[in-house]
Amino acid sequence: MDTLKAYSKQPIFLFVFFPWLLYAFYLSVWASPRYESHAKVIIEQPNGMATMDPAMAMLTGLGVPGGSTDNHLVRAYILSADMLNYLDENLRLREHYTSTNVDIFSRLASDNTAEEFLEYYQNHVSVEVDDLSTIISINIQAFEPQYAQQLSTLLIKRSEWFINSIGHKLAKEQMAFINGEHDIVVTKLQDAKKNLLDFQRENKLLDPAAEGAALQQIAYSLESNISVKKAELKSLQLTMAENSPEIIATKDMIAALEKQLVEENKRISGDYSADNVATKLAAFSDYKIELELALQAYSSSLISLEKSRIEAYRKLQYLVTVESSTLPDDNQYPKVVYNLTLFAIILLLLFGIVKILIATIKELN
Repeated sequence: MDTLKAYSKQPIFLFVFFPWLLYAFYLSVWASPRYESHAKVIIEQPNGMATMDPAMAMLTGLGVPGGSTDNHLVRAYILSADMLNYLDENLRLREHYTSTNVDIFSRLASDNTAEEFLEYYQNHVSVEVDDLSTIISINIQAFEPQYAQQLSTLLIKRSEWFINSIGHKLAKEQMAFINGEHDIVVTKLQDAKKNLLDFQRENKLLDPAAEGAALQQIAYSLESNISVKKAELKSLQLTMAENSPEIIATKDMIAALEKQLVEENKRISGDYSADNVATKLAAFSDYKIELELALQAYSSSLISLEKSRIEAYRKLQYLVTVESSTLPDDNQYPKVVYNLTLFAIILLLLFGIVKILIATIKELN
């Protein structure tokens, strides 16, 4: 008994062994057990390579693995206040963390703030992303095994909703924009077609170029007839008088043909009136070029629309469960042996440092 009293008065007992015994009592008897549920998920994308034209696949880059941005985005969401609020609304997480059935050192204070609640939640959830395999490992702690599993299951379900909502939102916005641009191109194409048809209807022609060629052919024919009639006139003048009916009729015919030739030449290019074939041909060419450009823009827009559709398809991601939420049999925390060993080492180190300092001070004095 005297020996025990003597040992109890030793500094190492007071400052090392006694605190260690108190901590051992807390861990072994008082500390509330914490159960940890494990789950593993991975983000997958639809594979459209089998049903896609190879050239379009190369153009859009479909089939090329994405980076780990989405994985870290999911991790950030799991640790966010939005996820915490969702879990609290559905499973009363705050009530669980502040339960009086949990020891005072382990539970969340009842008068906690939103920031303290979030910090406490983040300390009891771990999310690890394997950049090589892109698998997301999720561990969440609770004071009851069934509750830990429920938390993990609901957390995964909400994460799946999150990744799906992002993909659908991005795809919807992208398709809305490209469809709007495509509608503008379609409207321009329809306007170009209407302008060309209205021009043809107003001028009662199908192709001014063809009409111009026909008029040119008429002019050539008139010139040929004039040449024939002039030769005929010279032949008549050799045998008849100038006032003979045949010569007068031939001259009148030549004059009529020349007048008609002048009119035809005017129709082709003689003036700049609206009925001028050259003017019509220039206007027709403008409308035709406008239509061709609109058709080219329409073809390009169709390619862009298909590319955007495939890009939107790529954005539709989903969460695949690699390992379902586990139901823990034994509590994972607190780690009694590990914590006691670590605490003993820390106490001994502190005790040794203090002893050295005291001895040094005494020696200096």
